[in-house]
Amino acid sequence: MKKFGLVVNLNKKGVQLFVEQIARWLEERDCEVMIKDDTARIIGLSRLGVSQEQLFAQAQCVIVFGGDGTMLWTARKVAKAGTPLIGINMGHLGFLTEIDVPEALDDLGKILAGQYFVEERMMLEAAVYRDGSLVEHSVGLNDVVISKGAIARLIHLETYVNDYFVNKYHADGLIIASPTGSTAYSLSAGGPLVSPDHDLILLTPICPHSLWARPVVIAPDSVIKVALLSDGGAVTLTIDGQYVFSLRQYDEIVIRRAPRKAKFLRITGRNFFEILRKKLKEEGDRNGV
Repeated sequence: MKKFGLVVNLNKKGVQLFVEQIARWLEERDCEVMIKDDTARIIGLSRLGVSQEQLFAQAQCVIVFGGDGTMLWTARKVAKAGTPLIGINMGHLGFLTEIDVPEALDDLGKILAGQYFVEERMMLEAAVYRDGSLVEHSVGLNDVVISKGAIARLIHLETYVNDYFVNKYHADGLIIASPTGSTAYSLSAGGPLVSPDHDLILLTPICPHSLWARPVVIAPDSVIKVALLSDGGAVTLTIDGQYVFSLRQYDEIVIRRAPRKAKFLRITGRNFFEILRKKLKEEGDRNGV
C-alpha cells in the first residue's frame, strides 16, 4: 500500500502541523500522498493537492484526521470506490477512529508493513420518490432519519417492511439505523445497542405518541417504505446527521441495505464492548453522573 489520500478536519486543534508531519513521514517512505486541493493550500502543502474525485479514485487508503463526524462524511464519499479508510482521532474517544495521535507513526508503520485487516460494515441507501419519480438518492453509514422541523407537532409516517404494513407512526420522526448507527441517534431515542459485526436494520421511532410503538429489529435484506402523510410543517430526511433533504406530503422514502459496504483498516482489533464502556463512562463523567 503506497498511495494515501488524506482527509483533514481543519477545525481540529493542532491538525495542520500534525498533517504536515504525517505527510512528510509517508513521503520519506516512498509513498504518494494526496490531499484535496483547497485543504492542501490552507495547510501549505499545495504540491500534494488533487481534486476530491482524484483523491478518492486513486488512493489505496484514505487517512482521516478528525473524529466520527469526519469519518462518516468520508465513508459516504468513498462508498462507490470501495476505498478503505482509517481514522486518526483528533478529538474525544470515537467509535470509528482507529489511531490515537501518540501512536500514529507506529500504527502507520504497521500499515506499510501489511500488518492490518479490513473490517466491513453495512451501509444504508435511501431513495425519495415524489409523484412516482425519483427525486433524491443517497447512502449513509449510521442512519436515515425522517423528522419534523421546528413546529411542535407530530408527523404521520405510514411504514411498511417488505410491503407488509408495520405501523402508522404518530411521532417526532423515525430513525432507520445500521448496526454502526445503533450507538448514535437511535441509542438516544431508546434503540438497542448492536455489535457492528452484525448485518441488520433498526427502526426506532422518535417520541412516538403511543405506548406500544417500540424499536424493531429487522433482517438486513428488508426493504423499508415510509410514506409521509403529514400536510404541514417542515419535514426533513437526514443522512448521518449531515446531509439534509426537504420532504413533502405524500413523498415515499425507500430505505434498504446499500450494495457496497464501508471498509475500515484495523490494526489493534479493538473490542467493541471495551470501546462502548469507555465511551459511556466518558459521557457519564462529562455529565457528572
